[in-house]
Order: sequence, then C-alpha cells, then structure tokens
Amino acid sequence: MNAVNIEQDRANRPSGPRAEAREQAILDAALELLMEVGYDRLSMDALAERAHAGKATIYRHWSGKAQVVVAALQRMKGDEWGRVVRDFPSTGSLRGDLLAAIDLIACSAADADADILGGVMSAMRIDPELAELVRTQVLDSKKGSFTGIIEQAERRGELPPGVSAELVEEVVSALLINRLVVRCQAFDEEFKVHVVDDVVLPLLLG
Repeated sequence: MNAVNIEQDRANRPSGPRAEAREQAILDAALELLMEVGYDRLSMDALAERAHAGKATIYRHWSGKAQVVVAALQRMKGDEWGRVVRDFPSTGSLRGDLLAAIDLIACSAADADADILGGVMSAMRIDPELAELVRTQVLDSKKGSFTGIIEQAERRGELPPGVSAELVEEVVSALLINRLVVRCQAFDEEFKVHVVDDVVLPLLLG
C-alpha cells in the first residue's frame, strides 16, 4: 500500500469518539506487542486479541500489520520530534536554539522508544513494505524540522545564506538514534551539549 492509498484509507475510516478510541486501542496494542514479541511474531490474531477488537475491524482500518505498525509509530510521543522542533520558541542565538530543540526532542522520547525503534529498524531489513512505509510516512515527516532554526540564524547574521538544514536533520537523527537504540543511553545534558557544540555547530560554521 503506497502513501496515497494510506491517505485514502484514512479518509474512509469511521469517525467519532468511539471510532477514535477503538483505533487508539489497536495502535496501543500494536506497540505493546512490538515490545513484547517483536515485529516478526506480531500477528493480526494476537493484535485483535490484545486490543479486544475483531480482525474485521482492524482490516477496515489497515490492510496489514505493516500499516498498523507505521500508524502506531506516527502516534508515538517520540515521533513528535519534527513538530516539536518546528514549534519551539526562539532563544535569540543559534546555539541556544539548537540546545532548546535538542532538549525538547530528548524530552519527547520515552524509555520504551528504544525497544520499539530497534525492533522496527531490524524488521525493515527483511520487510520491504514496512521499510517503504517507514521512510515515506515517518522519516519524511521530519524533513524541514530544523529549517526555522537555520533561517533565524541567517537573519541574525550568524550563518551565511544557503546553509543546509537537511544535513543537520540527518546528522542529529543519526546521533539520537545511535544513542537511544544502539547504546541504550539517556539523552543527558552532557550528550545534548556534545551534539550541539562538537557536531552541529562545527558542521554549520564550517
């Protein structure tokens, strides 16, 4: 199922508080099962049992478990990184803005995110459909997250025009995922300052 079909699928879903509560219960159950058994062993039968929903109800919303998992990732608190950065208040300096952004991103990441993201990243290697959906529906939604920070710095004269925000996004995402998923370490103050002072600012200032 491609991105267009997913949007059409969403538009055709039942609406209202009960429908939204039922959908959220299914997505919560998907995240729980991801942490408990992993993506490979997550079945639609197990999902229906955990969510106390009929399989027909699930299939009315999504055509398979890849779609359910991606929808659940989009609802995760940790998947608000892009929106968090775009909406943060200006501090008056590039370094302050970057530290504020990294701090907000770190605060949005829950302890459970590492297990979930690690399982999904591993499954992406063997499930092309899941990989495509994660790239188009989750990762692409973060594009432009740091654009506002870069543009403000350019207006203040801290950066020359034309600096790439996309490169910053790629580097920051890689560092945060490595810290959270690979090293299983917290985003402490020392790490956040290291990302900004030792990596991002030298990258931007050349």
